[in-house]
Amino acid sequence: MENVLTRKLATLSPFGPKDKELLANTVIGERTVKAHEDIIREGESPDDVHLITSGFACRHKILPDGSRQIFAYLLPGDFCDLHVFILDVMDHTISTLSPCTVVDIPRKAILRLTERPAIARALWWATLVDESTLREAVVNMGRRRAEERVAHFLCELLARLENVGLVADNTFSLPITQAELSDTMGLSTVHMNRVLQYFRGQKLITFSRGRLKVLNVEALKRFSSFNPNYLHLGRHKPKLD
Repeated sequence: MENVLTRKLATLSPFGPKDKELLANTVIGERTVKAHEDIIREGESPDDVHLITSGFACRHKILPDGSRQIFAYLLPGDFCDLHVFILDVMDHTISTLSPCTVVDIPRKAILRLTERPAIARALWWATLVDESTLREAVVNMGRRRAEERVAHFLCELLARLENVGLVADNTFSLPITQAELSDTMGLSTVHMNRVLQYFRGQKLITFSRGRLKVLNVEALKRFSSFNPNYLHLGRHKPKLD
């Protein structure tokens, strides 16, 4: 059975049997991290690269006044800190939002992965997609109304989770609080609650007990002008031998 990393990267670059075997032998030794714990903190220099295999985590920064801005969500199959393989020091903090399972991959193992052209391409592609997703988040925060902003974010989560097989009947786990959504969207908790109530009233979503169901996917996409092109999902390049 393919692990979550292989499943995700295989949508970016087609793998041969040796590639899949190497990935399977790399993603071993899962550990559990409780909700609301730091996986790695700003300023640290980790010895390993961390891979999320289940649960939700986030990238965030804490401002001097104690407020927090969440600027990226990490889902199963996402590397937390692949960039420190080059940059060494973390410039932000990564924390769990729900209980997570994490695999700690030594830097030497990452080097071995990059020796396989198809895997190296997929890892590079995944890094570029992280950058394009962050660009879209800047547009979302800066130019969309609050309701559009949240709708766009939900459409993005739906697309990303579908890509790793974690959506059924347009329903997915969303184990985060309204306060955490507020820290993501730059809204007060009161405003966030109003936005979610609006979506419920328009029969666009249901959200209860950590499960979100999109009742009308196309309407939610139209409302937020969602175009998934920045996620670059499922676009294979020619296979390298």
